[in-house]
Amino acid sequence: MNRKQRPKIAIAILTISAVLSVFAGFIAPYKPNFMNEYAIGTAPSLSHIFGTDNLGRDLFSMILYGGRASLTIGIASAVIGTLIAAVYGTLSGMANKHVDRLMMKATDLFMSIPALLLVIVLEAIWGEASYTSLSLVIGITSWMQMSKVIRSEVIRLRKSEFIIAAEMYGGSFWYILRRHLFPNYFSSIMFMAVSNVGSAIIVESTLSFMGLGLPISEISWGSLMSLSQDALLSDQWWMIIIPGLILISVLVSITEIGEYIRGRNTSKGSNI
Repeated sequence: MNRKQRPKIAIAILTISAVLSVFAGFIAPYKPNFMNEYAIGTAPSLSHIFGTDNLGRDLFSMILYGGRASLTIGIASAVIGTLIAAVYGTLSGMANKHVDRLMMKATDLFMSIPALLLVIVLEAIWGEASYTSLSLVIGITSWMQMSKVIRSEVIRLRKSEFIIAAEMYGGSFWYILRRHLFPNYFSSIMFMAVSNVGSAIIVESTLSFMGLGLPISEISWGSLMSLSQDALLSDQWWMIIIPGLILISVLVSITEIGEYIRGRNTSKGSNI
């Protein structure tokens, strides 16, 4: 495969997955929790193209609705993490050296804690998992590395004439961040923001696999993977292979897009 074609294929896969998930209510032949007692554990067929689980639920419909949940949580948590990183990294970069050092030590302390452990603790404090709680918990545990990159960019930009002029004319921190800093360093962190979507989907899938994700009434790609143990015992190979291939395809596509963005930024920087 031509290397230049890989980002296009990745974008196509991700776009198709997102469109199918958004319009799951119109495309899915069944409701995700509809149980057909006459089609329990059936292999892929014309009536159920991806087969059914051991409760008679249509796997194709579950994947479509599950994509809506996983992609929503992934995108929302990436946005939250990016916003936190932008504010924290900018504050650190604009502060004096003592405050900057203290903020970076705090960041290093957070990064020393295993991210999944931190997510589990925060989720336990929050209570029952939901779209909102998972997005917030994953978002507030995924900003540290990005904030370090943003801090470096702010330190590079803070001596620019337009930043000095904005400060001289009384521009507030939020004004400078919104009008001058964020637009200038967003391209540098965009690949990290995109990659965080994939990381968030992995975390959500891991939590669901451990039984700590969305309620059983909510279908996600992670909760589908959590059915793999029962599927192995009942020899339902389609319940493992099909959701696994789809999840891997989406994650690889997100990674490929992130790498493509980083490569473009690197090439631009080398031409300056």
